[in-house]
Amino acid sequence: MNAPSGEPTPLPEPHRRSPLAGETLTVPERMIVAPGVGIFRPHAVAEGLELRAGDEIGVVEGPGTSCPVLSPFGGTLMGMLAHPGERLRSGQPIAWLRVA
Repeated sequence: MNAPSGEPTPLPEPHRRSPLAGETLTVPERMIVAPGVGIFRPHAVAEGLELRAGDEIGVVEGPGTSCPVLSPFGGTLMGMLAHPGERLRSGQPIAWLRVA
């Protein structure tokens, strides 16, 4: 809707300050994804383990490479989505965490 001058009508004050629906993430789950292509070799981790950002849960071994799988955030390990020895592609989910 335009004002008489042809300029857009500004939003009322309360609408400019509050985030719009869908612009905030309120889901307490996060995914740890594969950093590259290769075979997944997990470390000894179990469901319920508390992880900190930067903790290593395994490695992805590719042709001539070995990439650590690091958790980008802290939380409780809820489950592994990749199996030991599974071939992964970059960005594929490996595990999921519940964050506080």
